[in-house]
Amino acid sequence: MPASSRIRLLLAAVLIAASAHAQVSYTSMPLDAGFGPLDPSPPSIPVPQLIQEFTAKETQFRAAFDDYTWTRSVKVDTINDDGKVDGEYYQVTNISYDPDGRRMENVVYAPPSTLERVIMTPADFSDIEERLPFVLTTEDAKQYNIKYLGKQRIDQIETYVFAISPKVIEKHHRYFDGRIWVDQRYHQIVVTDGKNVPDDLRRGHEDLSLPFITYRQQIDGQYWFPVYTHGDGVLHFTGGNGYMSDDVHMRETVKYTNYKRFRSTIRVIFQGQDISNGTNGKQPPNNQPQTQPQTQPPTNPKQ
Repeated sequence: MPASSRIRLLLAAVLIAASAHAQVSYTSMPLDAGFGPLDPSPPSIPVPQLIQEFTAKETQFRAAFDDYTWTRSVKVDTINDDGKVDGEYYQVTNISYDPDGRRMENVVYAPPSTLERVIMTPADFSDIEERLPFVLTTEDAKQYNIKYLGKQRIDQIETYVFAISPKVIEKHHRYFDGRIWVDQRYHQIVVTDGKNVPDDLRRGHEDLSLPFITYRQQIDGQYWFPVYTHGDGVLHFTGGNGYMSDDVHMRETVKYTNYKRFRSTIRVIFQGQDISNGTNGKQPPNNQPQTQPQTQPPTNPKQ
């Protein structure tokens, strides 16, 4: 065989291998149906200032989140070709903190899992505990490219939309890749829609995750806490090491309920000032009303 032919065959093999390696590991189902049209016009303040303000609010939110107890329910289903559930993982956990601030998780209900086509991995549990309620603090924002996309209405809330992607993916670290919606008036994140990355694509060791959307609602008239996460998609497992390839349709629903403040005092920092004294959580800064329009999860989600 001429050398030129061997080179062409080798190049073709390399391209085929690269294509297989780059194969998409999932197919997402639409999660943001019902959102209004995207208006690409600029925000009322400079984008860098807007990013600085909402990431500062996220820093406050993360600190406040540790002052609350709540209940988390997790349901993961596999769906067969007839659209019926053929396996389920379900768990209800109460989240609290000890006097030293250490997080405690008390499982109150956990029937035996009937999942057979997939298994729940440590990465899955870590995502559920730490990353599905995605928080973008000032410090975390340094790891991401943040691009302004425009304005969009969600339910009764006018929002700014940003695309978020990791600048660099370091080994043994997980990141968010997707979009966030920021309330135009109070500059707090109200919806996140995307995926935790990277997936482990090693043949025979695949560890894939679903794209998801998380809705927040206002708690105690001030902070927007996660209340509902839903993921829906088909994961494409290529198989290997004794495992056959398989496309698995999965749904994941996480609900966050029963938020209760457990500390007697909370130190609230707003625009560099301590506003804790005299407020007792009854009146947010700048005469922010106790209630405002809320984002609402789909009325009839597929669960």
